Amino acid sequence: MIYLASDHGGFALKKKVNTLLHSLNQSVKDLGPYRLVDGDDYPDYVLPLAQAVAASGERGIISCRNGQGAAIAANKVPGIRAAVCWDVTCAISARTDDNSNILSLPADYLTDEVITEIVKAWLATPFSTDARHIRRINKITTYEQSEGK
Repeated sequence: MIYLASDHGGFALKKKVNTLLHSLNQSVKDLGPYRLVDGDDYPDYVLPLAQAVAASGERGIISCRNGQGAAIAANKVPGIRAAVCWDVTCAISARTDDNSNILSLPADYLTDEVITEIVKAWLATPFSTDARHIRRINKITTYEQSEGK
């Protein structure tokens, strides 16, 4: 299952990603918005998506104009590792090294072709079993648990 969410700035990109995911035979759950509402707020959609990803162990794709605000909001949820990716190399690294479970896309800066390449690469790339990457993720998890988040 891939969860999707955006705000008004990422709404058109989210629709494109939804179509792409269906063409790749991925199960998709769109968490909104379901229609374009100028001026809506990304936390209203991104936080429920992050909670769903954390609870299910699935992955999510989010978008806003620069991808940063949506990622910042998602990363407030324990267990979430949202990464803003602007090219394939970044998407691969975010999965391999950081085990990102949410991909955040900057809608104002990506072409349709690049979006497709990023999403495909991010979905296809597994997390590394390299000890240093596992150690780093474990430190983040320990911190989240010790802070009561």
